[in-house]
Amino acid sequence: MVENEIENRSKVIVRTSIVGIATNVVLSGFKAAVGFVTGSIAVTLDAVNNLSDALSSVITIVGAKLSNRRPNKKHPLGYGRIEYLSAMIVAAIVLYAGGTSAVESVKKIINPEEADYSTVSLVIIAAAVVVKLVLGKYVKRQGERVNSGALVASGADALFDAILSLSVLASAIVFLTTGISLEAYVGVAISLFIIKAGVEMLKETLDDILGKRTDKEMAKRIKAILTAEEPVRGAYDLILNDYGPNKHIGSVHLELPDNMTVEELDVLTRKLQTRVFKETSVILAGVGVYSYNTKNNEAAEIRNKVLKIVKSHPWALQLHGFYVDMNERTMRFDVVMSFDIVAEEGAAILCKEVGEAFPGYEVFISPDVDLG
Repeated sequence: MVENEIENRSKVIVRTSIVGIATNVVLSGFKAAVGFVTGSIAVTLDAVNNLSDALSSVITIVGAKLSNRRPNKKHPLGYGRIEYLSAMIVAAIVLYAGGTSAVESVKKIINPEEADYSTVSLVIIAAAVVVKLVLGKYVKRQGERVNSGALVASGADALFDAILSLSVLASAIVFLTTGISLEAYVGVAISLFIIKAGVEMLKETLDDILGKRTDKEMAKRIKAILTAEEPVRGAYDLILNDYGPNKHIGSVHLELPDNMTVEELDVLTRKLQTRVFKETSVILAGVGVYSYNTKNNEAAEIRNKVLKIVKSHPWALQLHGFYVDMNERTMRFDVVMSFDIVAEEGAAILCKEVGEAFPGYEVFISPDVDLG
């Protein structure tokens, strides 16, 4: 991303998070007061949940600020991944809040206390439902606009909180109309939902840190840019390394004719790298090359026969980078293998079969991982 876009994204994250902090602090204060006056454990736990949401927003701001630090000698690729670390801290806070809430709710089941609701308390809880719905939609929309996973998660969490507050309101109405107290049980349900949300947040963040499959739409877009340029016949082995939201550094192999000069190749790759960066903000740090035969029509027939052999196996997903040298009696190509087979075993099987179909040829196969 260019510097202005990064700065604007940071401003949106900070501004949206401040709105979330202010709203959650106010809601937490009102709900805590209601919980204290009425003796409602469910309302009190809902207040704690709002407070943890406010703390999460604070950490989101800190993470966004730190992640925008300029690259330096120690961290030449920047600090973008700090956002993922801050998301892990948020997930830990949510899990802690859920765990402590569950303990307190179980205590209330063992030693029940009767709640005492007033009209004012019911109005406050009902207002909290509406506020959380509006806040959730706003935060989620802003997160999607600037591609901030933390904001999207916060928005979804706020929408979920509205449902939890609604359940608290429903349990209060049930108590007032029937005399049956569901407070502690609603508290347990809220705690379990909070824990579930924390686990999901943690899992998603760990996926980002460990590395996920390349986004299909992004990969499709980049390959379309590359293959639209003559004389590129195909783009393969696209790998995108994630260094934080909207910061990807990648590599790719292009299939090009075997009669291109190094000068022509240099001009082409620089042009494509510039186009990809301008249109997707992805930095293609490495561009490898596969050559395809242009001097011998027999090569195309050999390729088609080899392709049939490869495609006869369901675990062989794609053949690319095919080149045959008639004089040296060698052929080389890459095969994308599914995770249903060990890549080396698959390559050995194909080497044997292709070698039998073309005796006298030395076959070199590079097994590729199914990256998406």
